[in-house]
Formats: sequence, structure tokens, C-alpha cells
Amino acid sequence: MIVDDLLSHACMTKYRLAEQAGIPHATLSDICSEKTKLEKCSAETVYKLAKALGVTMELLTESGIRKTERERAYEYGLPEYLQHDLDTYKEGLKTKSELLDCYWGELYGSINLAEISEGVITPEHADYLRKKYLWGRSL
Repeated sequence: MIVDDLLSHACMTKYRLAEQAGIPHATLSDICSEKTKLEKCSAETVYKLAKALGVTMELLTESGIRKTERERAYEYGLPEYLQHDLDTYKEGLKTKSELLDCYWGELYGSINLAEISEGVITPEHADYLRKKYLWGRSL
């Protein structure tokens, strides 16, 4: 469920989200348990949830779910060298490796190689990987 994924990513509890969004905890529980479909909620509820989670309303709707699934697919089926560098970089982030700047450079080079030199990923795919993993990260 998209809300559960976003909660996990934001390191937020359901209780805290309900409080920040200003919606009843029971409503959020029903959404998370899929007793209530998010698409059936009022626009106001979706807006409050999106605002509290720091995402767009579209991300919480059906088209947003499809987009999220497509973006997740961008992290699989990569050329072996790019997958290796991506996995190494993610592990370096998780362990706060002292070599993170090196892993960053390797990943940056692999993305460029896959997009520009070999053409095995699209520019949209490359931009997604750069934005998600490289830009805005402090080393």
C-alpha cells in the first residue's frame, strides 16, 4: 500500500500521520488496511494526507500508484555494472561508509555510460536514478 510505503520512508507512525494530517486515526487505519480505498476518500482527506507526507495528491491516487511502480522498475533490470554500482552505493548510504564519495562517483559514471555511451537506459531512466540517488545528497 502506498501510504504504508510513504510512512516507512518518512519514518512516521500512523498515529503521527493522523495527527499531522488532522484526520481520525480510524480513517487512516481503514485506508492502511485497505478496508477503505484511498480513491474513494474525499479530496480533502487525500489532500491532508498528501500534505502531511510531503507528496502530491496524484501520488496517492491510482495514476500515482502506477507511476510509483514504474519508477521502482527503474531500479531493476539494469546492466550488471550499473546494478552493482547502485547496490554498492545504497549499501554505503545504509552503513555510512567512508567510501561514499567514491561510490557516488562510480554510480554517476555508470549511469552516464549506460545512458550516453551504450544507450541501454533512456534519458528519463537516467534522470530518475540521478535525482533519486545523486543530486541533493550530502557526502
